[in-house]
Amino acid sequence: MLEVGTLASEFCLPNQDDVEICLRDLRGKWIVLYFYPKDSTPGCTTEACDFTDAIVDFAQLDAIILGVSADSTASHQKFIAKYDLDITLLSDADTKMMQTYGVWQMKKNYGKEYMGIVRSTYIISPDTKIAAAWSNVKVRVKRKKDGETVEALHVDEVKAKLQELRA
Repeated sequence: MLEVGTLASEFCLPNQDDVEICLRDLRGKWIVLYFYPKDSTPGCTTEACDFTDAIVDFAQLDAIILGVSADSTASHQKFIAKYDLDITLLSDADTKMMQTYGVWQMKKNYGKEYMGIVRSTYIISPDTKIAAAWSNVKVRVKRKKDGETVEALHVDEVKAKLQELRA
């Protein structure tokens, strides 16, 4: 993972419409950059829908949301259409960006080891520094609050941190 306070690594990747999106073109804006394993899987769908639901809140904070996976741009188009997503998804098919950002890691599942995407989120400041980072993200977590169990959303945590950073 890139450390808070360091410069974000440059990137240029195609979005779902095969338009190249580069960090250099986004200077001056807050960026919520999240990495997810695979289009149309349960956790990734929930995360993308949560970010879509909060897009107006992030826009009011002058932030754009970019999701990144190794899926193709065609897969992203289907994912967006199927779930009516309103966020930009980038395709890192060769995983170079994910490697640079430290989210392409060895994973274990049912005793098998393989390289894969560790669900992670970064907030990048207008001067392209890493302002916040989360690794091994749980999209929704049950927590105790005032004696009751409530569902906490990762997107709300990111939004609150962005509000704090902008204060």
